[in-house]
Amino acid sequence: MKKSIFKNYEILNLIKISLLNLPTPMNISMWWNFGSLLGFCLMIQIITGLILSMHYCCHINMAFDSLIHIIQDVNYGWLFRLMHMNGASMFFICIYIHIGRGLYYNSYILMMTWIMGVLILFLLMAIAFMGYVLPWGQMSLWGATVITNLVSAIPFLGDVLVQWLWGGFSVGNPTLNRFYSFHFFLPFILIIFVVLHLMFLHLKGSSNPLGLNSNLFKISFHPYYSFKDLIGFLLIFMIFMLIIMINPYILSDPENFIKANSMITPKHIQPEWYFLFAYAILRSIPNKLGGVFALIMSILILIILPFLKVKNMQSNKFYFLNQIFFWIFVVNFILLTWIGAKSIEEPFIIIGQVLTFLYFSYYLMNSFMMKLWDKLIF
Repeated sequence: MKKSIFKNYEILNLIKISLLNLPTPMNISMWWNFGSLLGFCLMIQIITGLILSMHYCCHINMAFDSLIHIIQDVNYGWLFRLMHMNGASMFFICIYIHIGRGLYYNSYILMMTWIMGVLILFLLMAIAFMGYVLPWGQMSLWGATVITNLVSAIPFLGDVLVQWLWGGFSVGNPTLNRFYSFHFFLPFILIIFVVLHLMFLHLKGSSNPLGLNSNLFKISFHPYYSFKDLIGFLLIFMIFMLIIMINPYILSDPENFIKANSMITPKHIQPEWYFLFAYAILRSIPNKLGGVFALIMSILILIILPFLKVKNMQSNKFYFLNQIFFWIFVVNFILLTWIGAKSIEEPFIIIGQVLTFLYFSYYLMNSFMMKLWDKLIF
């Protein structure tokens, strides 16, 4: 009994040291808040998802109707459904800002933390895609058909893998069952990845705007940053609830309010807004296999950044040209998202191809400019 008490005390003491007394740079700005906000988003998604799963019916003939039942008949079902739906958008807004901050301040110097973060992004995209199929609206069905068909681009095994993924010769009930199972199960795997991400972060310590690696000038995480994070939670939750109460479907596709019908194809098939930049890159490559490769590399290219670390100063605050390139990259990302929502016709095709080239060239140009600047200064 005494041993278990002492063991529990040691665990609590370890948590206190690793979380509350974590040495944190005293000069980190509000952009470092988005890491904790992502944890807040994950908590909202898991809680609301569990509640929705109690009433959702995973069958192609009943999935759409079960969603209407949740909204109209279940107590506060409309609220949990809207929180889960808009929570996905909030999740991706926060993670894109989090990655953008990492790119600007070159936080990828923390190699294992960065690589684990990229894997979290991959897993999050897979979870979000499968979740988008579950309402079984028109865009859910046809979006799933288009995206899963990309697997057929794999030489020799492509067609077999697509049929295995579908559980038949087209997207149907087996596909919906599989997507529901994985959508429910994968968030718990995501939690493990998040814990590993935090573990690697705590081993090295957080980055900061000046890019200093020194252990000097650090303060305790609690109460200074714990209260700052709490204010961030309140602000983001207030904005979140305002969207839900005023215009909850602002980020949704009108086609998904129509029950899925395999006999009627929508005029323009597109994924959710947070996938549009990758979808635009996919469409910009005429070759199917090349498009799939570019789609995967649009995320995977983030992993190579720690290996391109060639400069003596970490933060972009000291690299004026890199700051310009970064903001051009941000505008380029927004334009790719806009192009992804447009129909496949001129001039959108050529614009998408130019933007795709600029997207990938940023990473190489950024590395080249850092090398050049270091040679001039040092």
